[in-house]
Amino acid sequence: MNTALEDPPSPAPSDGRSLRWEAHRTERRHELIKAARRAVHALGAGASMEEIAAASGTSKSVYYRYFGDKAGLQQAMGDLVLTQMQERILAAGRTAESPRAGMQAMVSAYLQMAQTSPQVYAFVTGRSAGEAAGNAEPRFAESLSHFLDAITAMMARAMRAYLDTESPAESAADSPAGPDAPRLGAAAGFWPTAALGMVRAAGERWLAAEPGPGKPTEEQMTRQLTTWLFDGIGYEQGTR
Repeated sequence: MNTALEDPPSPAPSDGRSLRWEAHRTERRHELIKAARRAVHALGAGASMEEIAAASGTSKSVYYRYFGDKAGLQQAMGDLVLTQMQERILAAGRTAESPRAGMQAMVSAYLQMAQTSPQVYAFVTGRSAGEAAGNAEPRFAESLSHFLDAITAMMARAMRAYLDTESPAESAADSPAGPDAPRLGAAAGFWPTAALGMVRAAGERWLAAEPGPGKPTEEQMTRQLTTWLFDGIGYEQGTR
């Protein structure tokens, strides 16, 4: 083991070095997350904390000290992946011609993240591509919810931007679904969760599919998912 990567003892609370120590801890934590991500990419989503620590050149106790347990490390890695996704989405959004184009960039970022490292994706979401949601470990439910809630919120912002560019929703009486259909405004809050569920389920099945002429490219899959999302909203508004 590389003992040089072990942490020095923390200073006393009254020591003037405490601020520098906190900065060191923050930097060290980030280094450990990046090292763990590389380890998971190489070893697979089922890697143990001991295997991750060994591949990172440190001890399991160091990872437990910084993250508490494996679920804590999964959440921390998920936060890092999410931050990188947000950076890519914001960069694409600056040049996007419309909210629809922005959503397409978001879907693309999600699929590319999963495609680039399926093992890391499986680690932060608690299951591999194509695996049933119920197979995730119960203790991981909270950190998984945190990861997905953040993506859902990003989708909600894109949806609101899209709706702001459209004409007001038609009345229920004029809806193609009939006078008893709920108005879009009442149900719109459920759309981001439903949208993410569709993107995630379809995306994971796409990832698990065997390569071949029948498997769409990432670009084709992104465009198809975006079409399903927005044409569905357009139908409810009577604008398509």
